[in-house]
Amino acid sequence: MLCHDQQMNGQEHLMKQVRFANSSSSSSSSSSSSVPVLLTSFEPSDAPTLPTGHDSLGPQLKLLPLNDQIRELQTIIRDKTTSRGDFVFCADRLIRLVVEEGLNQLPYSECTVTTPTGYKYEGVKFERGNCGVSIMRSGEAMEQGLRDCCRSIRIGKILIQSDEETQKAKVYYAKFPPDVYRRKVLLMYPILSTGNTVIEAVRVLIEHGVQPKHIILLSLFSTPHGAKSIIQEFPDITILTTEVHPVAPTHFGQRYFGTD
Repeated sequence: MLCHDQQMNGQEHLMKQVRFANSSSSSSSSSSSSVPVLLTSFEPSDAPTLPTGHDSLGPQLKLLPLNDQIRELQTIIRDKTTSRGDFVFCADRLIRLVVEEGLNQLPYSECTVTTPTGYKYEGVKFERGNCGVSIMRSGEAMEQGLRDCCRSIRIGKILIQSDEETQKAKVYYAKFPPDVYRRKVLLMYPILSTGNTVIEAVRVLIEHGVQPKHIILLSLFSTPHGAKSIIQEFPDITILTTEVHPVAPTHFGQRYFGTD
């Protein structure tokens, strides 16, 4: 399928788009866990809230619906005894889940197709004009997951490192599709710790004509500080992640590429 030209309709398709209830409307559970509530169905009313204390970040921060599969993947990735083979395998699975939901955030239009039996089927398709941008090096771990879903999607790259003297994020390399300013951008960076690298990357995209509202940041793990810093700097950006936790697995890039 042409992934960059398709999307599921959040209102009419069984696989509904992720929705997030207000914290005040969540059930009066006796649990005070800092993780989202477990989904028991795909109905919008059962969608998870943000972790306690992070609801002030607003609707720009979206979490994947939490389930046992995602929790196990998060646990294996965080476990220091996990072998590199298992680490990469589980990271790729989690990346695929995030990418699939990231694609679900893209705009679509309705269409009608004819089935082999001659039946007219009312469906949807992605609007053209999407691309991926990975923040090197750890963001490159997410590129294959995006290509597995969208074979023909174009992917740009940004290399940002901390300056040895000032310790500030500095852009060393940036290459995008020539018409990136017309596209919706899936910005890929697996770990949001301070948020400084992503903030600098978004600034570069803005310099190339991309509007923040057209940027969807795909991340696996985020700290509250990292997400808050990005949203405060760019209120129109969308952040999609699996977990907001004070301690992020910052070893991700080293373990994934075997440089630890």
